[in-house]
Amino acid sequence: MPNLLRHPTGTRGKVHDITAESAGWGYVGFSLYRLEPGDVAEEVTGDREVILVIVEGKALVEAAGQAWGEMGNRMDVFEKTPPHCLYVPNGSQWKATATTACTIGVCTAPGKGGHAAQRLGPEGIELTPRGKGTNTRHVNNIAMEGREVADSLLVTEVFTPAGHWSSYPSHRHDEDDFPRMTYLEETYYHRLNPDQGFGIQRVYTEDGSLDQTMAVKSHDVVLVPKGHHPCGAPYGYEMYYLNVMAGPLRKWRFQNDPDHDWIAQRDA
Repeated sequence: MPNLLRHPTGTRGKVHDITAESAGWGYVGFSLYRLEPGDVAEEVTGDREVILVIVEGKALVEAAGQAWGEMGNRMDVFEKTPPHCLYVPNGSQWKATATTACTIGVCTAPGKGGHAAQRLGPEGIELTPRGKGTNTRHVNNIAMEGREVADSLLVTEVFTPAGHWSSYPSHRHDEDDFPRMTYLEETYYHRLNPDQGFGIQRVYTEDGSLDQTMAVKSHDVVLVPKGHHPCGAPYGYEMYYLNVMAGPLRKWRFQNDPDHDWIAQRDA
């Protein structure tokens, strides 16, 4: 069985470094920096495009030969305000110098040189409810299909209230068969509030060849190479996750698990 649950390697610096190679797939990369004031994170993009997500805190950002000033506004991710984000194309570089304690998600995928460096938030991002009942969650779409701002990357944030489910009904996007479905690899970067909490995420295929149920804690990352991938927040703890998706086509088309599709049909 592949190791789908990745724990942070520490509490300061680059605590996740998930490459397409280390994940065993072809498109998505995700890194996470946890910085203290004065700490510096910097990388060259090579053949990959990057979306920097200032999850919380503030940093001075330089990228693609430009100074973007101090980015970041929310000091705690669970303030739920729109994040400050920056697109950095392939063949470039970026640098972030923390001005407060801050957390930066680095979302990567193959770049094609089709877009220039640009801010992606907070302007143009609005917290939007999705679902019904205890399937209700709230979404910040950073760079989904409706925004033509990247070559490959699809990036979004989701806040799941305590006692609710998310990425549900169970769905998959693991076949390159547009328009029925698109092949998209995916990572989930999780946070819980209060911080000592845990959530549940299951990744499974309909034939049972992959079936892992994981307890996730703050700063854990879950890899979704294929299959369905619902997650739940226990009573008392709300859940945040930052999704990164990419594949051969920058479109999000999925199919629900036939056993549970009746829920989507009922709530339509």
